[in-house]
Amino acid sequence: MDLVLMTLVANAQVRVPFQDCDPMRVVWHGNYFRYLELGREALLAELDFDYREMERQGYAFPVVDTRMKFVASAVYGDALTIQSRLDEWENRLKISYRITRDSDGATCIKAHTIHCAVGLEDGQMRFASPQCLLSKVQVWQESQS
Repeated sequence: MDLVLMTLVANAQVRVPFQDCDPMRVVWHGNYFRYLELGREALLAELDFDYREMERQGYAFPVVDTRMKFVASAVYGDALTIQSRLDEWENRLKISYRITRDSDGATCIKAHTIHCAVGLEDGQMRFASPQCLLSKVQVWQESQS
């Protein structure tokens, strides 16, 4: 199997709480970014590169760009699945997301976020991913073969 072609995908679940909704009980659009964070945490856990590990290695990976397409509404009480996929990692992290409603499989959101490594010691953006991240991806890929 060609390791370069393997794709890391992770799922997270959330049930829409009342406080995430507008007066019509529809999820307020800004809350979907919090749901993306749940998906990103699940994806990074698969790599054994959660936020504590990033910090331990001396890096943060802030969001530098994002895009979100609203396809269908989620409402109070809906069970949602957040699927996250690692699309790029060599020079930046690009993570794609699809949020679906469990009851009917409808896609509610399609999105992506782009993250760049920033050194915690100097606050400088890195224009290539640090070796600690590349090594984590390589270990994950090797574990899949």
